[in-house]
Amino acid sequence: MLTGPVGEAVAEAARYAGRALADNTRRAYAADWADFAAWCAAGGVAALPAQPVVVAAYLASLARKLGRSGLRRRLAAIAHEHRRLGHPWQSRDPVINATLRGILGQHGAPARPAAALTSTEVKALLAACGSDLRGLRDRALFLIGFAGALRRSELVAIDHEHLRFTTEGMVLFIPHSKRDQEREGASIGIPRGQNVLSCPVRAMEEWLRRARIAYGPVFRRLSAGGQIEGRLTDHGVWRILRRRAELARITVDTAERLSPHGLRAGFITEAYLKGALDEQVMHHARQKSIATTQGYRRRARITRDSPARLLDL
Repeated sequence: MLTGPVGEAVAEAARYAGRALADNTRRAYAADWADFAAWCAAGGVAALPAQPVVVAAYLASLARKLGRSGLRRRLAAIAHEHRRLGHPWQSRDPVINATLRGILGQHGAPARPAAALTSTEVKALLAACGSDLRGLRDRALFLIGFAGALRRSELVAIDHEHLRFTTEGMVLFIPHSKRDQEREGASIGIPRGQNVLSCPVRAMEEWLRRARIAYGPVFRRLSAGGQIEGRLTDHGVWRILRRRAELARITVDTAERLSPHGLRAGFITEAYLKGALDEQVMHHARQKSIATTQGYRRRARITRDSPARLLDL
């Protein structure tokens, strides 16, 4: 480990790098690192700096508990903590990489993607909401999440100051998100819908008016008695979706999972099916990689674009 002025500068650089992470990623890494540190302490080995064989053994201990993404995130968290505190880290260490490949080859079940919710399913969710204050909040939550292609962390981070209403619709400013590591922010437009019952802008206006929200968090928790409380959490969005999906009797394929991300995935899927261009989808969904965007397009059009359509069957 480097010491003196150079070591201090390396540690400071690592702290700056840590601040570039999205808040959710930082929290997830902290929890993952705490688990690794506790595992090392129980085994009487050092967590920092960790020997490659120790990291490999830790991954092996989780082989039957975590899927592909979970294992990779644990490894990323360990690497991040080493770099943050100025310890060298070999991203391609042969012992760690060989162990991870072996685990994924034997135990790594493919991750279940979020089921892309269609506009028909979103309308079924709306029908299950009702017209009370809680229902108005949930309607606005689903419609803005769908029409804005928002991640749930972006949904709960919306403040009244981020909204600008016009005759054509609404401009939403997103201060920062998962792929916006430099926190430049982005603005997207959400037009008024043709149907007043499923118009995202009208739903937002009605929720704000009835809840008397003029500043601060837009989506807030409600007490059992209907009192408006603080900002809604990421997990709260998931609970709301699960409850409304049960009421609407929405089910998803067993190879997929019900998740708030399905609102975002559903928007991108339907946009492609209705002829949207890559650049339009990338801008609206704030995607940095064309490969990610085209992955959604392939899944959306997997049957329509199949060469099997050319067969005389």
